[in-house]
Amino acid sequence: MKKKRLIPILLLKNGWLVQSKEFCRYQNLGNPVAAVKRLSQWASDELIYLDISKDETYDLRRDDQGYQNRHSFIDIIKDVSTVAFMPITVGGRIRTLKHIKDLLSAGADKVSINSKALADKKFITEAAKEFGSQCVVVSIDVKIVNGEYKVFSNGGLVSTDYTPVEWASIAESYGAGEILLNSIDRDGMKNGYDINLLENVAEKVNIPVIACGGVGAWSHFAEALDKTSVDAVAAANIFHYSDQSVYYAKKYLYEKNYNVRAPDILSVN
Repeated sequence: MKKKRLIPILLLKNGWLVQSKEFCRYQNLGNPVAAVKRLSQWASDELIYLDISKDETYDLRRDDQGYQNRHSFIDIIKDVSTVAFMPITVGGRIRTLKHIKDLLSAGADKVSINSKALADKKFITEAAKEFGSQCVVVSIDVKIVNGEYKVFSNGGLVSTDYTPVEWASIAESYGAGEILLNSIDRDGMKNGYDINLLENVAEKVNIPVIACGGVGAWSHFAEALDKTSVDAVAAANIFHYSDQSVYYAKKYLYEKNYNVRAPDILSVN
């Protein structure tokens, strides 16, 4: 049986790693490469690395700690790929096939597209034909509006007419190989996944669905695996709170007999 994946998400904003809350409040965490090395050592199954910058400014305003300050996202991904010993999905402000090619050449294994896919569904097909559907992850940001789930674009700022089930089905039909499903309402709230949202989407599509948004305890991963048919559980903030966090999360799930890979600590120089 295919193993369920445990996936940390890192958010990059203008050169800094950040924590996010409801897509609007951010706390700087620092170096965009060091965290990747730690997550590799803790044997993450995969990594999702998302650029949430609003412009092209990338500046840590320091060159110490053994890390050279970079001023483009491509250069940051090149640095990240040298310390990442797991598959990396990279996303954020992707608008062209050339941009995808550049990210893959820099070391990404997959790309995550969001607003561009909503603006031009054919872009999903073009990307899938050019690079393979297994490389194309469509990211779906969802917020409850007047009691109904709605898909949002542009970093959660612009509402669309799609429900998440509708948009996930369309994305699949246009060639998406995977769905990253994120609840804006739960982002950074630590109150657990939106289980209803996850299962509504996961049961309607035939491609893998990655759960995201709201994890505040290891038990929230277990709840999603128990109550939904998602293929992977992902989170951002919780993995920054303690040393060896991915190892302990996986250990928690493994010892409770969830279908995940055995926990491990890798030796990474």
